[in-house]
Amino acid sequence: MFEAFLIAAALAAAPAPAGAQGAAKPAAAAEPAPKPVASADLKDASGASVGTATIFEGPGGLLMRIEASGIPSGWHGVHFHEKGVCTGPDFASAGAHIKAGDHLHGLLNPKGHEAGDLPNLFADGGGRVEMAVWSNSVSIKGAEGRPALLDADGSAVVIHANPDDQHNQPTGNSGGRIVCGVLKAAG
Repeated sequence: MFEAFLIAAALAAAPAPAGAQGAAKPAAAAEPAPKPVASADLKDASGASVGTATIFEGPGGLLMRIEASGIPSGWHGVHFHEKGVCTGPDFASAGAHIKAGDHLHGLLNPKGHEAGDLPNLFADGGGRVEMAVWSNSVSIKGAEGRPALLDADGSAVVIHANPDDQHNQPTGNSGGRIVCGVLKAAG
């Protein structure tokens, strides 16, 4: 073992091959930051803004980032809903979860999940949420046959009062709708 250490130490101390010393590699050009394709102003039942949902389009799906505050601490269901309307206080105007085909609710449903299903989000003890989630079940304008978030009647991001159990119908026992935001194309 001591010999292995000595060999490693000797190799580390050995001079670099000729021509390698002082040769700096050119810095890789930075990729431009992705630009959002849609966003939503998230509002609570009183109409107060509590955060934003920002959507980025990637190959084969969307990345949504949610930043919010004033959310009751703990786990909450979050979904894409089928209508871009958020009339409080119950946000029923947002309709049901976005669907595709005959799939049922829940990411853990063995028969397949609805297109609007997403993992739960967590609000810390101060009511703050920072979440990034990928969905390959929806698109901005209907790419690859996936439901479009920005179709004729739009869509909404809805946060529910309770965690989504990801299998019970029709909403995973996620409770009432406490936050809603209408998705709009980025300007």
